[in-house]
Amino acid sequence: MRLHVANHPLIAHKLTVLRDRQTPSATFRQLVDELVTLLAYEATREVAVSETPIETPVAPTVGLTLSEPRPIVVPVLRAGLGMLEGMTRLLPTAEVGFLGMRRDDDTLEIETYANRLPDDLSGRQCFVLDPMLATGHTMVAATNYLFERGAKDVTCVCILAAPEGISTLEAAIGDRADVNVVVAAVDERLNEKSYIVPGLGDAGDRLYGIVDCFASRAPRSRGGAPTNDSGWGKDSGPSPTRIFSASTSGNN
Repeated sequence: MRLHVANHPLIAHKLTVLRDRQTPSATFRQLVDELVTLLAYEATREVAVSETPIETPVAPTVGLTLSEPRPIVVPVLRAGLGMLEGMTRLLPTAEVGFLGMRRDDDTLEIETYANRLPDDLSGRQCFVLDPMLATGHTMVAATNYLFERGAKDVTCVCILAAPEGISTLEAAIGDRADVNVVVAAVDERLNEKSYIVPGLGDAGDRLYGIVDCFASRAPRSRGGAPTNDSGWGKDSGPSPTRIFSASTSGNN
């Protein structure tokens, strides 16, 4: 696994405003969108391309275009949706899939409650979007889900990461696939509630507002978010499939 921390003054500036608790949701959403576009530039450095002959107004030449099969962008619901437009702005021809994940409060297992992905991801470059890499359990579950469908080239795009989450993800991946992690910053640590410190709070709530009917039942984790940001979608779609067993309550 390779970790890339995007070191750029504009990223640092936008991240500082994003962290500020006084930043309103509308500004927060705009900054996430802008940050992800900057991160996408780094995340796509090794996107597959093919030589393509073209004719300019002056002369024939050979250029590069994205290879087939097209890359697929996979936001992890709910907060990952806030990153989607920023990613597809730079990669507009990519296909888009979705993964909805949450932790079962009784078994502590990560479950998938929504899946809109091809059954076969062999040969596809996959870009997973999730704002916070806190304990790492959700990203482990998401990458395992892709590996089970044949993916071997996965890039995880996150705004913030904690050292604990990076270590968990690296240990879980091993040598099974080529995985890159691109982040705006690696913060100090997790606190006792699995919030990233200093972090930016609950990414899902700051993007979309708190959904009270779920906030009371969803454990807070993933850098301050309920697992996985909310319990919405619990009664919709196919029955959940358990794909990762968390050993510690409150982690994700």
